[in-house]
Amino acid sequence: MKTKTFGILGGGQLGRMSALAAARLGIKTHIFCPETDSPASHVAAKTFTAGYDDKVALKAFAKSVDVISYEFENIPVETVRYLKKIKPVYPDDYLLEIAQHRWHEKQFLNTIGIPTATWARACCAEQVEETLDQWGATDCILKTARLGYDGKGQIKIDKKTDICAAFASLKSDEVIVESCVAFACEISVIVARDIFGKTVCYDACLNEHKNHILSKTTIPAPLSAPLLAKAQKLAKKVADNVGLVGVLTLELFVTKDGKLLANEIAPRTHNSGHWTIDACAVSQFENHVRAVCGLPVGSTKRHSDAVMLNLIGDDIALVDKYVDKAGACIHLYGKHDVRPGRKMGHITLLK
Repeated sequence: MKTKTFGILGGGQLGRMSALAAARLGIKTHIFCPETDSPASHVAAKTFTAGYDDKVALKAFAKSVDVISYEFENIPVETVRYLKKIKPVYPDDYLLEIAQHRWHEKQFLNTIGIPTATWARACCAEQVEETLDQWGATDCILKTARLGYDGKGQIKIDKKTDICAAFASLKSDEVIVESCVAFACEISVIVARDIFGKTVCYDACLNEHKNHILSKTTIPAPLSAPLLAKAQKLAKKVADNVGLVGVLTLELFVTKDGKLLANEIAPRTHNSGHWTIDACAVSQFENHVRAVCGLPVGSTKRHSDAVMLNLIGDDIALVDKYVDKAGACIHLYGKHDVRPGRKMGHITLLK
């Protein structure tokens, strides 16, 4: 094993759990993020606190590690491109650029033969109206092309909506217009791919949301085996087409007539895969560390079925209910301030 120090851009809970996974493999972790007292910094060997445009700090960070990754997709692409000149960065800027912009993401998925909801670009309210006229529709979802997550940066349009006001409320001139999908549920598939080209998938899981934030994940997803196998096939297709090194997640809608439509690509470990820490010998975080650090990816086989509960905001109070419950695995992220919509931790219930 050549990698001794693993660098992570971003200091949130995903970085924290990746650092913990790296420690199991004897790998130290250095964190780079603008925030002080970040969750990942609590378990890292060293933390660099600076902006993502601070090239002096970035250079010092890069020189202190052997390889670099990132824990969320809103890291500036320019930052990754700068760091690539100094040390390897995985996944690379190609995948990051695709995932950061919904126009690029949908176009990429469609180009490689993965279906999505019907969509169109819009740079003004008039183009939204023109698109709806072309579709013969009165409703759609408007989403900002960049920086949207957990339901942020999007709005539903129907025949009563003032489209000009709705467009203005997004405060962006790069918007995607998506048709409303009559879906039965949402699933996600997490895929890991190493530098040797080996690709492995975790079983697809069923996701339930509360106020647009993932609230509960059930594994295995209670759907037909052929449908779940197809979902894995689509995730592997994305990974192979971007030359993935690391982990990515493909979120999919299951329509009421049993079809799969890709919703989003997350170029990283994912909230819906937290159960893998306790229900698999090799978690999504360990497989990410393995892949990025030049090791072969491990088995994604689970030894237990599970339900993962997100602790969002005041849900942190639920910990007392589960602290002595058999099969309950509690993970708290070390965040001190409880705020609505803030992910404070999660609990995995093994079956």
